[in-house]
Amino acid sequence: MPDEHKLRNHRHLGWLGRHLHDPNLWHLTRKSVARAFLVGLFCAFLPIPGQMLVAALIAVLISSNLPISVGLVFITNPLTMPPIFYLSYRIGNWVLGIERGIASERSWNLHTIQTELASIWWPLLLGSIICGVISGIVGYLLINRFWIWHVNKSWRRRILSRSRRRPKDKT
Repeated sequence: MPDEHKLRNHRHLGWLGRHLHDPNLWHLTRKSVARAFLVGLFCAFLPIPGQMLVAALIAVLISSNLPISVGLVFITNPLTMPPIFYLSYRIGNWVLGIERGIASERSWNLHTIQTELASIWWPLLLGSIICGVISGIVGYLLINRFWIWHVNKSWRRRILSRSRRRPKDKT
């Protein structure tokens, strides 16, 4: 990620104004990281170009950690995109009650691709939004719970360490 100071002072990002000065965009707090998982996982499922830009804009608007929000979008990469989007498509078909699958013609040409894209777009988009919302909420809740558990564990360990270091009274 670029340096936060360079981003804040970048002339093309001036329209974001005070939003780029929000410390939650750059610091690791429980709430900003949990919101970053919500944003990043949701945007990772969007079947659109520019997922990173969408994640960055939402992160700025809801004050989530910007680097984590944008970084989580890379869950969908050339290796994971086919299974993720196929699952999303199948879920969209199921919700819409569509039985039809993708044609298995051997001769794929531009016309076939356009026809198939027109027929799968709505189930894919709906399934992607459903998967994105569910994974974002689950990620938010898990990170929030994990953060609380980790902090409590650290406090217990610190208290235990302090109690072991105290000299025992000899009475």
